[in-house]
Amino acid sequence: MRVTNRNKLMASTIFGGSLLMSTLMATVSYAQDAVPPAEDEVVQEVVVTGSRIRRSSTKTSAPLTMIDAQTLTDRGVVQAGEMLNLTTSISASFPLADGTGNDAGTGQQFPNLFGMGAGRTLTLVNGRRFIASQSGMDGNAVDTNIIPSGLIKRIDVVQAGGAAVYGSDAIAGVINYVLKDDFEGAELDIQTGTSSRGDYNKNAIRATFGHNFDNGKGNLAFDAGWSSTDPLYWNDRPRSALGRVNVSSGNTNPSDGIPTVRENLDTRFWSFNTNGVIFATAPAPALNPDGTPRFILKSNGTYTQFNDAGTGLAAYDSGTPGGIPFSSGGDGFSYRELAALYTGVERSTATLIGHYDLTDRVKLYGEVTYAEVEGYDPYQSYQSNTVLNAPATGSGYIAFTRNNAFLTPDTITALTTASPSFGAGAPLFMSKIWADLWPSRAGEYITESYRALGGISGDFDAFDRNFYWDVSYSRGVTEGKSRGWGTITANLAKAVNAVKNSSGQIVCAVNADVSTTNDDVACVPINMFGTGNVTEAGRAYVSAEVGSDYKNTQDDFLATIGGDLINLPAGMVNFSLAYEHRKEEAEFNPLPANLNGTVGAGTKTLATQGEYKTDEYSAEVLIPIVGGDFTLPFVQALEVSGAYRYVDHSIAGNEDVWGAGIRWQVVDSFAFRANQSRNFRAPTLTQLFAPTSTALGSVGQDPCDFRYINSGPAPATRLANCQAEWTAAGRNPAALTTFQNDSTNFSSAMVTTGGNADLKNEVSETTTYGFVFQPTFLSGLTVVVDRFKVELENGLSAFAPVNFMSTCYDSSVRPVDVCSTFTRDATTGNVVTAVTTTYNAGQVNMEGEIYNVNYTFPLGKYFGDRDLGRLELGMEATHLALYETSVTGFDLTRTDGTTLQPEWTTRVDVNWSKGPYRASYSAFYLSEGKVNRTDTIENTPTPNIDANLRHSISAQYDVNEKLTVRGGVTNLTDEEPSYPTLNYGDILGRQYYVGLKAKF
Repeated sequence: MRVTNRNKLMASTIFGGSLLMSTLMATVSYAQDAVPPAEDEVVQEVVVTGSRIRRSSTKTSAPLTMIDAQTLTDRGVVQAGEMLNLTTSISASFPLADGTGNDAGTGQQFPNLFGMGAGRTLTLVNGRRFIASQSGMDGNAVDTNIIPSGLIKRIDVVQAGGAAVYGSDAIAGVINYVLKDDFEGAELDIQTGTSSRGDYNKNAIRATFGHNFDNGKGNLAFDAGWSSTDPLYWNDRPRSALGRVNVSSGNTNPSDGIPTVRENLDTRFWSFNTNGVIFATAPAPALNPDGTPRFILKSNGTYTQFNDAGTGLAAYDSGTPGGIPFSSGGDGFSYRELAALYTGVERSTATLIGHYDLTDRVKLYGEVTYAEVEGYDPYQSYQSNTVLNAPATGSGYIAFTRNNAFLTPDTITALTTASPSFGAGAPLFMSKIWADLWPSRAGEYITESYRALGGISGDFDAFDRNFYWDVSYSRGVTEGKSRGWGTITANLAKAVNAVKNSSGQIVCAVNADVSTTNDDVACVPINMFGTGNVTEAGRAYVSAEVGSDYKNTQDDFLATIGGDLINLPAGMVNFSLAYEHRKEEAEFNPLPANLNGTVGAGTKTLATQGEYKTDEYSAEVLIPIVGGDFTLPFVQALEVSGAYRYVDHSIAGNEDVWGAGIRWQVVDSFAFRANQSRNFRAPTLTQLFAPTSTALGSVGQDPCDFRYINSGPAPATRLANCQAEWTAAGRNPAALTTFQNDSTNFSSAMVTTGGNADLKNEVSETTTYGFVFQPTFLSGLTVVVDRFKVELENGLSAFAPVNFMSTCYDSSVRPVDVCSTFTRDATTGNVVTAVTTTYNAGQVNMEGEIYNVNYTFPLGKYFGDRDLGRLELGMEATHLALYETSVTGFDLTRTDGTTLQPEWTTRVDVNWSKGPYRASYSAFYLSEGKVNRTDTIENTPTPNIDANLRHSISAQYDVNEKLTVRGGVTNLTDEEPSYPTLNYGDILGRQYYVGLKAKF
């Protein structure tokens, strides 16, 4: 959708026209006698997320979900992100390893409304921006781990929009953590939990202290918390332990009801294991016509590997062939050991919050927050050397000859028998994944965040009006680091080439040849055969610590004033004005091994830094047109609202955003509301200025690869484009039926990565409308339904090679600028160069509804008014009717109704309480769908994914006024994710927890 001047005109007309209407009606207002409300009708008005104008939380014009502190207790959550994952409009934020060799993540969790990306969800604490948790070069997302759970009063979730009030990033919506500001007493909370399998332990302890002083004028509260969750491995759960992937079935008929791929279980990599698989030559192609591996060395007709000790040969079972690089079963390295399922996380937080009333109308306040989050991924990375990779990648094959000093005489004899040329001095080639080359495969991620905020607020009366104001300044700092291990490629090449010198000592060959120019006195020879033979000295020589440090700094000054403007017959016109100045600084510093390119393929990771400033001016107005004593038939109340924000960004330029809303109270029990807004997100520093670097890498799924050529949003278009390109290049298009791109899985293409200084803001327009129904005939029932529509253009899209290729071949008109970002080998068709960067080309169209139904009543109401306690029934559902994206702006791909964007996400809550007892039940439902909307039996053996339903229960008992105990079971029936996925549902399974809260 194009944002035109007409839209700006509409916004200014609504805003200005509303002000004009209020001015004209003011004369009527002053002519009437004001009737003060009865004391029992006074409604406390507060600042509700989505606006800086004080109002009742039930009278907003945009969708708003509130999660209170009791709900967090009922669900047994350790940190806020766990509860947000149960909010139906938020995509689950727990990172899960995808099994492609990617790690399980840092353990950080970022809210992601509607699955639009964490960068399009703005996080606030008490209505103010918070320091980013990830590298500030990459955006402003805030990790849910650092929020002090003990001080959470409620969590407000504004669905869709909010930029006119809060600024950049509020496209999908806003998450606002509202903290308690008047805690008194002392409280200790302890919780422990584990899964029904005795793993994934979760423990938490929290202490909160608060004290009023100076006759209640001031309050100080301190909260300190610690929690941890253990890592989880693929073999720890039945579904992931299957080791399932799809491999080619050999069937290429697109209309015979037989999938082009089949399930492969107990998946392994046939080309390598930890002992070392021996090849007679580096294969090209890697497979025989029957699908079996080519050129694995055979001894007596049997494939060979080194034995565990590395002292001889052993038979090697390559398993049942599954193409490149997979097999089923056998002795290859297990797919399940590539990565962990979940990263272990340890969190520590400390928060001091307080205020002091200087007068009855002026208050000083402040917040100090510290948080440390440490993620531990036991399988972050690995070193492999395989014949399927080019040697220049740092992960190619290792050649060895009979002169290698670690080969035993018997081994040399056996290898010579199997390969006579080896006995004459010719090399053999080994593929191996190393179990002992580094001190550890684990990765550690440590993030420390500090934030201090001080402010002064108050209110005053003037001109028979009440005004409130607030001035605050905050400074936040996040320091993060990641640590792991990498291989010094040049040193490994020297270390594995071990020979005996004239004294019979085992040394590196570079130190034993006739030349002295290549000597390396530090070189330590390594025994690469078998497992566990690398010495500490050898390990120190070939490995280096890898990782990076980053630092974010945020300075934020915010001043607001609001209050009464004009008295109308329907009530007072309210306004709010705000000025915000923000400075964001970020720096990224790789460790020396990364900076100098001494590890892996030799790619240098460059240090980067950047900063930007914004000056932002905003205005809001809330105008009651009808209301109070001024009513009309079927118009009990009518109010309109408008918001405007001007942003001056030092890099991305200027932006105008706006919002307009209406709320129509038809009768006591029914209200209609609607809201329209223009929102934006500025490009990140990384997207703008990331240094350019080129390195060998994989390109992902090549659309012309026979495994994917009949997939995608438009299979016929994809096939035709691939055939046309093959023909134009002089290659036989019939070869596409078997074409397999080597760089799909392996690092064999030169990939250039960098920023794009020409990026602009991405812009969206959001429309919501719905109703609130609170029937007078059924007290306690509230039904809220909102329809939302988001149209985003100029989207900041991260284009990896796979995105460029998909866009190129799935487009009916192939975009030249996109298709030119990658090149193919003239003969083989393999992708040999590619680009990764960011483009303003994305488009997102999203439509759906949000449903909230709540009914709270005394249970005895239906049983003769007996005292049976209180029952709270709740249902929240998000229906996604449309979710389509485009990277080019003209070819849209729908993902609604998939496991990525479910059509229906529903949560049902039942809470019962009576005296000291409280019990809760919750159900979470994901509707049936597909992994891809285009899935059929022709391209996958599992085209339809079943719905997923899981149940949780909990109970709480107040032993006395000082002590409360609780316990619960999440995923009561141990429901697995819907087959064959790992994430459409709960891979953790059944979990138990118990806890207690003591007050002093």
